[in-house]
Amino acid sequence: MDSTWITQLLQHDSNLLVFVNVLLQQLGLPVPSVPTMVLAGSQSNGLIALAAMLLAAVLASLLADWIWYAAGRKFGYRVLTLLCKMSINPSSCVNQTEARFTKWGVWSLVFGKFIPGFATVAPPVAGALGMAPSSFFMASAVGAGLWAGMALLAGYAFQAQIDGVLTWMTAHGIHIALMGAALVAVVIVWKYWQKARFDRLAAMHHIDMGEFTQALASPHPPHIIDLRTQSLASETGFIPNAHLTEYSALARSLGGVEKDYPIVTICACPQDAGAVQAAQNLQRLGYRNAYPLRGGFDAWKAAQA
Repeated sequence: MDSTWITQLLQHDSNLLVFVNVLLQQLGLPVPSVPTMVLAGSQSNGLIALAAMLLAAVLASLLADWIWYAAGRKFGYRVLTLLCKMSINPSSCVNQTEARFTKWGVWSLVFGKFIPGFATVAPPVAGALGMAPSSFFMASAVGAGLWAGMALLAGYAFQAQIDGVLTWMTAHGIHIALMGAALVAVVIVWKYWQKARFDRLAAMHHIDMGEFTQALASPHPPHIIDLRTQSLASETGFIPNAHLTEYSALARSLGGVEKDYPIVTICACPQDAGAVQAAQNLQRLGYRNAYPLRGGFDAWKAAQA
């Protein structure tokens, strides 16, 4: 593996390379940009060039963030649901993302760049929750500056060491290629294992909407656990007699419910992932009649139309 072309690319087209890489990653593509920024910083010939790369990274990040923010304002939580479908672990993705944003507020945009996966989903949440554009833009710019600045400065500070790594790569190209292929294979196997594990969990019995409607009309309607957050329920509508419950508070919310009483878990997440996870946890706690609603909140809302 000849690293000369890498060095030439970083020296002559570093700003464009950083801009494109950061833009694609922040839009949601699996193209890590931190290694690119570290390498680009290591090939910088001064602080002015480093500042230019920082500007390119910040502009790219702001562009991607603004696109997702605008989508969140226009389409609401449907955008977040789409992003969570691409998540490696979709279970409770919507709820965890919104809960984190609600807890941290504007700081979630400042430090969210350092949390894998959160940097892309935070902007549409900000838009869906109606965050002011000026506050969003400022927080996003500060966060992008800190995130990209640290990566570029790290490369600039360790120029000699990184040059040594590139030289070593030149001398051991075949070994690097084999190691890279092995790493990719491990990641693919790991993802398939996670998907297979979730598919096994999702294969549990679900309550269909028709069955759920009949149960609600019975003398002993099921205990309904709505796993959406308060703000999401306020925007999209409440389910009558449902108990808004956080994942971490499932057991505490069932203090007066008998172990054999029917329980229905509902979420607004891909493949009913959060509701499946909650029902599985409740069954392990002895609530043997806890099952997720097939289709989740979308199915319930469609039935009301």
